[in-house]
Amino acid sequence: MTRMAPTAAFFDLDKTIIAKSSTLAFSKPFQAGGLISRRAVLRSAYAQFVYLVGGADHDQMEKLRQFMSQLVAGWDVATVREIVAETLHHVVDPIVYDEAVGLIAEHQLAGRDVVIVSASGTEVVEPTGRLLGADLVVASELEVVDGRYTGEIDYYVYADAKAEAIRALAAERGYDLGASFAYSDSITDAPMLDAVGHPHAVNPDKELRKLAASRGWPVLVFTKPVALRARVPLPPAKPTLAALAVGGAVAVGGVIWANARKRTREL
Repeated sequence: MTRMAPTAAFFDLDKTIIAKSSTLAFSKPFQAGGLISRRAVLRSAYAQFVYLVGGADHDQMEKLRQFMSQLVAGWDVATVREIVAETLHHVVDPIVYDEAVGLIAEHQLAGRDVVIVSASGTEVVEPTGRLLGADLVVASELEVVDGRYTGEIDYYVYADAKAEAIRALAAERGYDLGASFAYSDSITDAPMLDAVGHPHAVNPDKELRKLAASRGWPVLVFTKPVALRARVPLPPAKPTLAALAVGGAVAVGGVIWANARKRTREL
């Protein structure tokens, strides 16, 4: 009997699983922790508004990436890790889509790996993925020197890089991409959606909606928030990885969490 190749369901995070930019959502906790000023919080709120209302085309993404790269330069990694761990439920719970949580569960029941592929940094994506029960996380990383972010980007999991990460995972884990699924809200993730046999547009921006219509891709609308504590059995907490980026805007360094090879570099 021929054994079928494993399959996966690849999810973008921001505006696909959660209703906002994941990292921008932590602006107030970062202010309370002494990392950013009130003015920076207001700028982050404005960036969040632009991201939510106007979508995130390549130009907007680049502006947000630059903004966040400059903002986090000099931040202490341990402090960021602590703030995210302490405030994760308070920040993330109200903005997770119930429909996304249900879809993740359906894919896992069908025997597929659930992989979150996000331009946001691992500091936010990895613990969020753990809460959601994701099997793997591919996220971005900022350069760290002497325990602090330099503001430089090691690796940006964005646009074509998402598709490349999916193909690398497929080669490593034997996924049949033709039988796999992908979900995203943004036209910038068209390469990721194109890499699988079952792409889906979720709350799509205008350009992705047009593309989905022309390609015959299903369009899903997620609207209902859910409390993760009530919906998802939580595994034991693990240390978060040291990286930070902007959800849907900034990212830094590629990290594959759960049975993945972590890159090492000399500081």
